[in-house]
Amino acid sequence: MNKSNTYLSIEELLSIPVISDLHISEDGQHVAFVKNTADWEENTYRNSIVIYEKNKGESTPFIEGTSPLWSPDSTQLAYLSAGDGGTKNQIFVESINGDGRVQVTDVGEGVIVFKWDPSGKGIYYIAQSPESEKIKKRREQYGEFHHVGKEYRNHCLWYVELIEQVPNQLTDGRDFHIQEFDVSADGDKVVFMAAPSPDGEDGHNGELFLLDRPSRGLRKLEGDKVVGGKVCFSPQATKVCYTASLREKDYYTTHIMDSTLEIYDLTNGERIQPLLDFDHAVVPIRWTAKGILLMWQDKTNYRIGLLSEDGKLNMISETTDGCTMESSITGDGNHLAYSKAASNETFEVYADGEKVTNENGLLQGRLTSNREVISWNSRDGLEIEGVLTTPKDMDWNKKHPLLVFIHGGPAWASFPIHSSCFNDKYPVEKFIENGFIVLEPNYRGSSGYGNDFLKANYRNLGIGDYEDVISGVDELVDRGIADQDRVGVMGWSQGGFISAFCSIYSDRFKAASVGGGISNWVTNYVNTDLPSFIRMHVGDTPWNDPEIYAKTSPATYIQSASTPTLIQHGEKDARVPLPNAFELYKGLSDMGVETELVVFEGMGYSSDKPGIHRAIMEQNLSWFLKWLVN
Repeated sequence: MNKSNTYLSIEELLSIPVISDLHISEDGQHVAFVKNTADWEENTYRNSIVIYEKNKGESTPFIEGTSPLWSPDSTQLAYLSAGDGGTKNQIFVESINGDGRVQVTDVGEGVIVFKWDPSGKGIYYIAQSPESEKIKKRREQYGEFHHVGKEYRNHCLWYVELIEQVPNQLTDGRDFHIQEFDVSADGDKVVFMAAPSPDGEDGHNGELFLLDRPSRGLRKLEGDKVVGGKVCFSPQATKVCYTASLREKDYYTTHIMDSTLEIYDLTNGERIQPLLDFDHAVVPIRWTAKGILLMWQDKTNYRIGLLSEDGKLNMISETTDGCTMESSITGDGNHLAYSKAASNETFEVYADGEKVTNENGLLQGRLTSNREVISWNSRDGLEIEGVLTTPKDMDWNKKHPLLVFIHGGPAWASFPIHSSCFNDKYPVEKFIENGFIVLEPNYRGSSGYGNDFLKANYRNLGIGDYEDVISGVDELVDRGIADQDRVGVMGWSQGGFISAFCSIYSDRFKAASVGGGISNWVTNYVNTDLPSFIRMHVGDTPWNDPEIYAKTSPATYIQSASTPTLIQHGEKDARVPLPNAFELYKGLSDMGVETELVVFEGMGYSSDKPGIHRAIMEQNLSWFLKWLVN
């Protein structure tokens, strides 16, 4: 079948590979990365490690696995794989000259993350702490049960030498749960972030620790800020950098967190925040001889740059346009690899400024949509940006059915790149093919627009979101390109919540799709794995401030609902649990509103089966064709 001048099918959209886990070798001659692709025959996703060889100028599939990391001498590649017939990820090391591979670990619950000892003699890794004998005996005597909020199996730090391959547990798991770590250049010191437990409620109680492996000495780096993101040693191991909050920890129990880069001097305990005038949340990638490689979001772009010793942040020129999502740099700062998606394109891998993949070749000869960033003022005057997607042969004198596609987060954003990026639930290209135009608003609370904008939805969820969305709809109606009688709204997670709120609070929408959305903040508060997220955004618990929970909940306005609504929800979604979906479905049904509820068994936020994502997309396409076109 000749597919030229046709849009990609839903299956083809879901077949576009997702690139991740970039790592450049220290000699700059190789880049390893992972391509995640759909295996339709087996209905699963497969991760394949690919190696780009600079001297040959070509990329070659290497092996199934994830998290590839080059050895310090650039001759071996370590990676995670379940191996032949296994079910848990273990560390394997393989020589690139064909000398075979060695399985380094055999951890019962699998390895979570690892890093090379810079000497090349061993590997540090994080794995779950072993189950206690007490719980094993209890299970044999009584059966399975657990005490909520207790009996956690924390993540521990281990070290294994490549020759002996005997794992050495460095932390016992009783006192803290390790989240991130880095290793000093001499291989003897480890700096790590740890929380009291893996419970999401402990996320703001993280601390920094410094471990000396030879002596087993452990030192807590005292501080009063929330620490997060990655942590990096300086080349001389005299300083560490990480992301830290601007205020003390207690403030963020009831407020949205703002953050900046912090540097801790290990010799004198001094802490500095060198980018306080830089109104973007930065993430350190690596501290090199030329400075700290940082990544940050700038509205609808992601940037990378080097922070030098004199405090100057120099943006890397070839990443000034587009969305740069991952990067890897050598210790001397001379070689850089990254993945970037240009406007209307999907992600490609670049090595030292040269594009080394051709993922967009899948789009050649096919019809594709066009994306542009537009802006408008919300009802309170706040400027809102959004991404408008239209056909390339758009008739600007015609009114089109409009779909509002709302991103999750809320601390995330929509970007003017190909619709397959970050989206496995809404077939934007198929909507465009069927005559729709699509608006993706970066509503208040979205990331990339500065700390004030990030906090602008504080105690203003729902209604503030609605005003940002509906003012964008009005902008397109006033331009004469959107039909005000054929407007739909859709989104997942926080986007699902906003879709539910908009479609119940107002009669402006003729159809809605609510994916994994919150229907009632009290329901979500008592069921979610992260109630602190809710307190941070509304300012208190539902017991102390029931009015704000009612004001911001879609269920409060259910008696005025009239919008036909498709509800989609993962059965195992821990962040937005399933009772939200049943509450919304029952409420709409009782009000006589046409509604459908689809529960995806075994699925959390997303699925490991491409067939499920195809079903979600096909259901959404059918729903909006039914109510807005047919």
